[in-house]
Amino acid sequence: MSTRRADRRTAIDILYQADITGADPLLVLADWSSMDDREVAAFTAELIQGVVGHLEGIDQVLESHAQDWTVARMAALDRTILRIAVFELLHRPDVPASAAISEAVEAAAELSSDESRGFVNGILGKLSRELEAER
Repeated sequence: MSTRRADRRTAIDILYQADITGADPLLVLADWSSMDDREVAAFTAELIQGVVGHLEGIDQVLESHAQDWTVARMAALDRTILRIAVFELLHRPDVPASAAISEAVEAAAELSSDESRGFVNGILGKLSRELEAER
């Protein structure tokens, strides 16, 4: 049985692969799902499908919250991590904001550059505060 942390990491892997190769993320997901030695959990598929389905809006949110950065200029791995977290913050009420942010910051710290942790935390913290103020 997988954990949501593991499911998010698989979603990061799949979306990152699609991003850097220019492939359709849903085709990459299908390829991963068809491989015998890889299990793709339902939560992973939901994250990927959600990011793909809301990509334009997610990227608009990222650009409006990333001061002096465009989505295209972000490191591909940071962009991928942020897209998943923004999807969860905006469209997954079953995922606490603190969990989405914590998982994204942890992934950035483990997988990306030294500066990524603060970059990801800053953007998601700003978004979370705005969303909380709207409620």
